[in-house]
Amino acid sequence: MSRIGKKLINLPSGVTVTVSNGLVTVKGKNGELKEKLHPNVGIEIKGSEVTITRKTEERANRAIHGTTRANVANMIKGVSEGFSKKLDLVGVGYKAEMKGKNLALALGFSHPILFRAPESIKIETPSPTNIIISGYDKQLVGLVAAKIRSFKEPEPYKGKGVKYDGEVLRRKAGKTAASSK
Repeated sequence: MSRIGKKLINLPSGVTVTVSNGLVTVKGKNGELKEKLHPNVGIEIKGSEVTITRKTEERANRAIHGTTRANVANMIKGVSEGFSKKLDLVGVGYKAEMKGKNLALALGFSHPILFRAPESIKIETPSPTNIIISGYDKQLVGLVAAKIRSFKEPEPYKGKGVKYDGEVLRRKAGKTAASSK
């Protein structure tokens, strides 16, 4: 049995889970998420607990069992609490600001970068060097954060660029001056 797959998922109040025709629908105060189920995985809903089951003990089914449980748990957490990621801008003159629904980034290029987030994603800039991305779909929040980070990934010498909050960067030593004789 998969260690993650056999764990029960507790349903918070206000969250409903329905399964029909191989499609899991999770509704909560933040929104609604849907995901297609693998045909060899099933879901049992008993009161306020959700259990993920698998049909056979084949290796492929064991692998998808834990993944499906994690995805359903993330859907439930997303519609009840939500997810967020923080990005930090490191570098002289690097800044971010919201212009309407677009995020304007000044990252040392000759032009500002305008980024429009999907409808279900909320972007905030509490300070010019911090960006907070939040939403109820964990996968989409991570995808938007990775897209913004890809505009200027941190470089290994001075660490300039867009990095995740708390990310540890491996720094390289720069060139050393030639010794004079």
